[in-house]
Amino acid sequence: MKILYLLSDLMIPCIIFFIVGTALAARKKVYEDFTSGAKEGLRTAAKILPTLIGLMTAVGVLRASGFLNMAAEQLGKLTEKAGFPAALVPLSLVRLFSASAASGLLLDLYKEYGTDSFIGTAASLMMSCTETVFYTMSVYFVAAKISKTRYTLAGALLATAAGIAASLLLAGAMAA
Repeated sequence: MKILYLLSDLMIPCIIFFIVGTALAARKKVYEDFTSGAKEGLRTAAKILPTLIGLMTAVGVLRASGFLNMAAEQLGKLTEKAGFPAALVPLSLVRLFSASAASGLLLDLYKEYGTDSFIGTAASLMMSCTETVFYTMSVYFVAAKISKTRYTLAGALLATAAGIAASLLLAGAMAA
């Protein structure tokens, strides 16, 4: 076990030394390339900042207003019949927009149901099997100046649905 800790501690420094060593061997100007990349990164961050603020504000308003709980309660009546617990509805909705807000909901589920319960296990797996679709699309498409998303949203939502289904199946198998 100690060897794994040692390897994990050495991994990042080794990667950095490898990248810098490769650049030096190719006679690249490492520091200048780094600073120009950092400048470009800051410009990109400045471009996407309004989008990030808008998404985080919207999620905060939905959660604080109680709309999210009301919508989850109503949707939960339908999803319970399909075998999808109503307690997981808010997490699955918020996860589409914000990973940090979804993490807060995950902690609430842990407090209420426990980490080893079916709900806790399914929620943990959902966090691992799904992506913040709208956040990711808005950030990367704004940064890359893509205006025609074509089938990206449909594919991402289908992948999210598959991840949610897989998490429920795996949690059910673990509970049995």
